Amino acid sequence: MRRFDDNDEKKVNNERWLLTYSDMITLLMIFFIVLYTISTVNSQKFQQIAASLGKTFDGTNYVVGQYSGNSILDSIKTTNNTNTDNTIESQLDKLIKQNNLQNMVTYKVDERGFVISLNDTLLFDTGSADVKPDQKATLIKIGNILKAMPNYIRVEGYTDNVPINNSQFHSNWELSVIRATNVVEILVNNVKIDPAKISAVGYGEYRPIVPNDSDKNRQLNRRVDIVIMNSDYNKWEPNQ
Repeated sequence: MRRFDDNDEKKVNNERWLLTYSDMITLLMIFFIVLYTISTVNSQKFQQIAASLGKTFDGTNYVVGQYSGNSILDSIKTTNNTNTDNTIESQLDKLIKQNNLQNMVTYKVDERGFVISLNDTLLFDTGSADVKPDQKATLIKIGNILKAMPNYIRVEGYTDNVPINNSQFHSNWELSVIRATNVVEILVNNVKIDPAKISAVGYGEYRPIVPNDSDKNRQLNRRVDIVIMNSDYNKWEPNQ
């Protein structure tokens, strides 16, 4: 009988790594198959599930899509039994027309979502952050249009680049923040929008939409934007 020596043992041990290697390759293959499987989403079934859940909770279908820049409906809309009178834009158009706000209230879609811009002269006196008492009702009407949306809402305050000079505010930045906050408080206290789904920010003079080189342009830059956040932005908000 041949004697089992150390060289035979080394030979056997050197071949055992193949078993571990083959197991690792098999596991990696399974891992990538699982990744591929879960990354393949049936969009039609997803929309059907979303519609079903919407009807279950309140009978309303909500559709929040991706920004394309082509139309409001490409970004965000509400439908109720395909009745176009219930879309956000149609309700806003009616509100603007009934209250002669054509030069004071505008809306658009951008990468943030659905944006309603309110000229500062509609809501505030010069250098003040207090909402005019006679325009509080306008804010409440706008809030009632928006409160059914499941998306987060961000109220953004903006000013022009003319330095503020009064004892109440030290900077345009501070003025813009307080204005946005006061709008949020009205929407929360009077419209009952969930305070966990709305926030206020102020950008002061630092995000103008046009150059601050004329009185007309400075007036355009002084505004409050009420933004229904696009679904892409929702994931950055807390308490999802």
